Amino acid sequence: MSLTAPRRSALADQVIGQLRHEITSGAWPVGSRIPTEPELVEQLGVARNTVREAIRALAHNGLLDIRQGSGTYVIATSELAGVMHRRFAEAEPRDIAEVRSTLEAAAGRLAALRRTPGELRQLDKLLAGRDAAWAAGDVGQFVAADVAFHMAVVRASHNEVLTALYADLGTVVSESLRQGVGDELRPDGHVDHSRLVAAIRASDADTAAAEAGSYALVCHAVAPRAGA
Repeated sequence: MSLTAPRRSALADQVIGQLRHEITSGAWPVGSRIPTEPELVEQLGVARNTVREAIRALAHNGLLDIRQGSGTYVIATSELAGVMHRRFAEAEPRDIAEVRSTLEAAAGRLAALRRTPGELRQLDKLLAGRDAAWAAGDVGQFVAADVAFHMAVVRASHNEVLTALYADLGTVVSESLRQGVGDELRPDGHVDHSRLVAAIRASDADTAAAEAGSYALVCHAVAPRAGA
């Protein structure tokens, strides 16, 4: 066995850790293209083979997607999120909508009982951003704003397991939202979340659960069908 092999492996593990940190910290958000191999070689000060080994490892774990001729893109923020994405990429939209509805209803109920004043302010801010994105007619911006809003509701539940599970479903959720919206923002696809925020503010758990849980099902019901 080569004496240099363990050192190469250890160095690759170190680079994998550095690249994973860029992803989990949000420096490289889901959907973004990471720096090229030559750029990473220069930034990290390691050999190109080491960078390539690290990228392949993260792609195997489901965090990165290597697209020939285009680059390498972030598709998940954790190994479990990558597994979720691969496992449910071809799932029926209705099934995804029903799971979303269940999780978001539970989160809405708990958020109404546990939210803090700071979280209410954050929800107000994210709701305004969501409404602004809708008014601008930008599908990508709206989907991102909508995902951020619902993630904030889930975090306000103060249930770590629910929050982690929803976060790991993040790519599946965002793709479900994009499918529900379609290629353009249509009036019949808009759902006002002000009632949800008002219910959370009033500690009305039943209304918050109903408002949060109905959204995914409404999106699925109005989603454009193929050939429509």
